[in-house]
Amino acid sequence: MSEIKALVHDVFGTVVDWRSAVIADGQALGARKGIAADWERFADEWRGAYAPSMNRVRSGELPWTNLDKLHRMALDTLLDKFGITGLDEADKEWFNQTWHRLKPWPDSVPGLTRIKRKYIIATLSNGTVRLLTDMAKHCGLPWDTVLGSDLVEHYKPDAEMYRAAIHFLGNDDPGSVMMVAAHNNDLVRAASHGMKTAYIARPYEHGANQTRDFKAEHDFTHVAAGFEDLATQLGC
Repeated sequence: MSEIKALVHDVFGTVVDWRSAVIADGQALGARKGIAADWERFADEWRGAYAPSMNRVRSGELPWTNLDKLHRMALDTLLDKFGITGLDEADKEWFNQTWHRLKPWPDSVPGLTRIKRKYIIATLSNGTVRLLTDMAKHCGLPWDTVLGSDLVEHYKPDAEMYRAAIHFLGNDDPGSVMMVAAHNNDLVRAASHGMKTAYIARPYEHGANQTRDFKAEHDFTHVAAGFEDLATQLGC
């Protein structure tokens, strides 16, 4: 087996807790503008638009459109659906930038810092390079580099995303790169390209609405309770 040289990470849900951050920013916006709304449901529906909007790009219904623009399209639709008015363009742009300010799970920064001592660590996310960079600076995430969807103009689970990680960080040796994610389907796709895999348990990503990814459902290279656990398994 190839020796692992680099770990690439899904970010939304795996490294950061998107739901609590979106709810908190919605509540802050509501307090500032005098808007009452069900911000938990708003956050869930905004995230719920994530995969369908990327599928519109993947199917060719939309030309290449980066995630910031897809998030904004979904935001505008949801503001209408929830009957939220009185926001100016600056308010909407601030709220859309919430996705650049997401909060790490408590184990993410300390665990990744340990893993970084031994391995290259990077993102492999559907976010843009700028979004991922902003988030890293906001959260203190210690990435060596960031790989985003705008580098190849594809979204996971397109093969181009996994092949990019293998090419850029594995010198085209798929077994030297390990995909880390809290989502079984992401890891299955990575494994299909020869990558090693690590499952991180995040059973509260969607709060009480979680319906899947409660546990590892396949024989992944590593299965961990969090990044501190993964660091220990990797001898870091």
